[in-house]
Amino acid sequence: MLGKTAGSLFWMARYLERSENNARLIDAGFRIALTRSATAPAEWKSVLVTAGVNQAFQATHGDYSSARVIDFLLRDPANPSSIISVVKQARDNARTARTALTRETWEAVNTSWMTLVALLKRPVREDDLPDVLTTIRQQSAQVRGAINGTMLRNDGYYFSLLGTLLERADNTARILDVKYYLLLPSVAHIGTTIDNVQWETILRSVSAHRAYRWLYGAEISALKIAEFLILYRQMPRSLAFCCERMEDNLGQLAEGYGEPTEAGRMAAALNRERLAGPIQSIFDGGLHEYVTGFLRATAALARQIERDYRFVE
Repeated sequence: MLGKTAGSLFWMARYLERSENNARLIDAGFRIALTRSATAPAEWKSVLVTAGVNQAFQATHGDYSSARVIDFLLRDPANPSSIISVVKQARDNARTARTALTRETWEAVNTSWMTLVALLKRPVREDDLPDVLTTIRQQSAQVRGAINGTMLRNDGYYFSLLGTLLERADNTARILDVKYYLLLPSVAHIGTTIDNVQWETILRSVSAHRAYRWLYGAEISALKIAEFLILYRQMPRSLAFCCERMEDNLGQLAEGYGEPTEAGRMAAALNRERLAGPIQSIFDGGLHEYVTGFLRATAALARQIERDYRFVE
């Protein structure tokens, strides 16, 4: 496969995953803003920091009101990570790689774009926001279903899946980091009801609240939630799940092309060195330091994939 096509598939999947992740972040921020109005501005700021767009928001907006933040994250063309912007970029990449996609996958991407253009034509009222966010998540799920249900398990499929997994791991790691340093009001609150409410919000932002309850019951603790989101390999948004699957996909590509790559070696090292646990050792070394190191490692892995497979020729 041409490097340009591989890169387009990789970024198509990353952008689609980013749109869904941002929709989940907005939903989490909206829930807290409704129930805890006194801390709503801090919550919206944390959402922007997680999405990596806080500086861009501050450059053009004066306060963290719900309406301003929601519009910036959903439909502001000046924000390259707004949902409308990233879905457009996903569609553009899908069009570049059109011959490597099944008809169903292309139609799902194109339909997603057209649906969101109509949906986000005007600012979204707060009363309508839950339904809008549900539609965004559904559109992403339909594309993912088309990919999984119709594409051959060949290099195009593996590049798409790599993009999804890298973006998902990055998002979960950022949520963990922002929670620990921005959502927690003070170390004095660790283990209190305030802290537990915030941790529950984090679980909801990655659609893991019910799965966590199935596994751990009613007990809410920072250690268990961090373990679930970092090390639990059956949780599809955990760091361990994403990195294990990335290593598998890079192995499939190496086998198909008959040549091992530096990216494959890096993915194996990431699994072996950072995701072997136990969770207490991660906390002892500092969750922020751990997550920062993980984000650096995944960013380096993404750059190496780009070099190994010549995304830019």
